[in-house]
Amino acid sequence: VTGWGWAITADAFLLRTDSGYAYLYRRGEGVTIERAADADPDEEWLWFNGSVYAAIASLNGLMPIHASAVAHAGRVHAFTGPSGAGKSTLAAALGQHGLPLFADDTLLLDLSDPDRILCLPGHKRLKLTEEALGLTGSAAQENVGAMTGKFYALPPAGDVREVLPLARLSLLAEGEDCRFEPLSAGERIALLGDDHYTADLFALARGLDRAARFALFTELAGRIPMERFTRPRDPARFAEGAAAMARRIAEVPAP
Repeated sequence: VTGWGWAITADAFLLRTDSGYAYLYRRGEGVTIERAADADPDEEWLWFNGSVYAAIASLNGLMPIHASAVAHAGRVHAFTGPSGAGKSTLAAALGQHGLPLFADDTLLLDLSDPDRILCLPGHKRLKLTEEALGLTGSAAQENVGAMTGKFYALPPAGDVREVLPLARLSLLAEGEDCRFEPLSAGERIALLGDDHYTADLFALARGLDRAARFALFTELAGRIPMERFTRPRDPARFAEGAAAMARRIAEVPAP
């Protein structure tokens, strides 16, 4: 691997960035990090807790999905969408409604239980832009990395550090009004298969060919409740969307 890129085998992962970092993980040997002399020190943990974290999980049998999540009544409520969709910002805002953070940006799923999908608690610091900090009333900590324009922030309602079952996965979308709509079977399969780079990492790490990958996503599409959450992205109406999701989460009974 030269320049920016990554490679994964059955027991190893290599990531080389275009900003002066390289990471090598081998099962049983940990992670080796190479940093160029002019690399941004703040950026080191961004890659480590993102791509490297997801790859290590995949190589050890856990499925990463590109999502942030909060906990309520012993279950996990996760939010997914492309970069910039507002996953972390929504999680921070829900903290103002008393919902603790479960994971930010990457959520790990344990698929070994046939009766339920379990979530492993992930990163406990949110990564927020200046606008998101203002919208959620969060206090900025150190810079995530010069290239990101984001700052770390602590979750307003604290966090949860125990393994919990997944209640629902919500796809974030933009629209004029707040509404919740179920996803069709095809949309659910497509969502799992188009999940950032994490779906590719998991399939390659687990040796899944095209048919096996489709079979897995089809099975999960039938097991995971999914819906589309549409809300306005106008900052003046941000609180409206957060309140709608807080009410939606409160409707789900405890297991």
